[in-house]
Amino acid sequence: MRKKIKLNRSKSNPLIGIVLIVIVVLWTVPTLGVFITSFRDSRDIYSSGWWTVLPHKDFVKTGEMEMPSELDPDQPIEIEGVTASFNEWRNGIEVEEGRTLKWYGNKRTRKVEIFEEKWIGFGANLNLQNYRDVLSAGEIEYTDGEGNTISRQGNNFSDAVLNSIAVSIPATIIPILIAAFAAYAFSWMEFPGRKPLFIIVVALLVVPLQIALIPILRDFTKWGLNGTFVGMWLAHTSFGLPLAIYLLYNYISNLPRDIFESAYLDGATPFVTFVKLVLPLSIPALASFAIFQFLWVWNDYLVALVFLGDKNRVVTSALAAMVGEKGQDWHLLTAGAFLSMIIPIAVFFGLQRFFVRGLTAGSVKG
Repeated sequence: MRKKIKLNRSKSNPLIGIVLIVIVVLWTVPTLGVFITSFRDSRDIYSSGWWTVLPHKDFVKTGEMEMPSELDPDQPIEIEGVTASFNEWRNGIEVEEGRTLKWYGNKRTRKVEIFEEKWIGFGANLNLQNYRDVLSAGEIEYTDGEGNTISRQGNNFSDAVLNSIAVSIPATIIPILIAAFAAYAFSWMEFPGRKPLFIIVVALLVVPLQIALIPILRDFTKWGLNGTFVGMWLAHTSFGLPLAIYLLYNYISNLPRDIFESAYLDGATPFVTFVKLVLPLSIPALASFAIFQFLWVWNDYLVALVFLGDKNRVVTSALAAMVGEKGQDWHLLTAGAFLSMIIPIAVFFGLQRFFVRGLTAGSVKG
């Protein structure tokens, strides 16, 4: 029986592997494109795709020559034994294999650029200027695809990142602590109304948060909390508590009863048992919910728009403003988008070893 099961599993592995590889490629390639584009010069972004940073053959400017002032551009022009019209020279003519001449500018410039086909290594023309411009709060300048110098006001994205951190960290820690206390109480403490209260908590999972925005906004305006970080912490805590309590309850309720009985016999109070035993043993569940909550709060736009507005922009609000204000400036948008991804990716990879353990907690008994 064991050999048959192993044989069946080995037959399905190649197909599963292929599907996973396809999913990973489809998911990773756009992210890689955003990452590479965020380091490219603005002129390169408008003239070529991000994949051109990979090693490839291309024509590179190696020099230029000045044409005689008495040359008449309205007549056929002969350069290095090749005769062509001005428009043809302006579009570029290959005078020999791997060498192209191109008239620069209008007829008055009298300048011809020399391009030779060469191998271009990885990372050509990559720099950090896009990130400096996005993080800056002052005036920035860059050159577009047509060679025009564009002046913009910086986005001060650094403040948006700090605001998102100030919102996300407390809005993750506060519901975890409250939910851990509640899950411990629902799992191992007897009190009146325990089951009805837990049913209410589970029922709140299906309630859309959008229906609570206006009532909460009215209360926050009355209390002076609208537009403050405290209001954001309270809002995200209330919206995240049902899932947190349910997730932690599934884990804490399956901890061995013997450890609680031993703690009670040793004279430990419920609070000491919670701090010394429950919290250390529940780290996988706490970490898995921390990932969910942090990613949700960090990527939240609706709640931040309602309760913060433009007073304290977070990264999602700052990116939305960039799309509206600088929708044509792809080099700034890609840099801002990747800046908004760095911290969530770091949080996920830092806690990923607890992720699966926390998700599967309580799924199997016996």
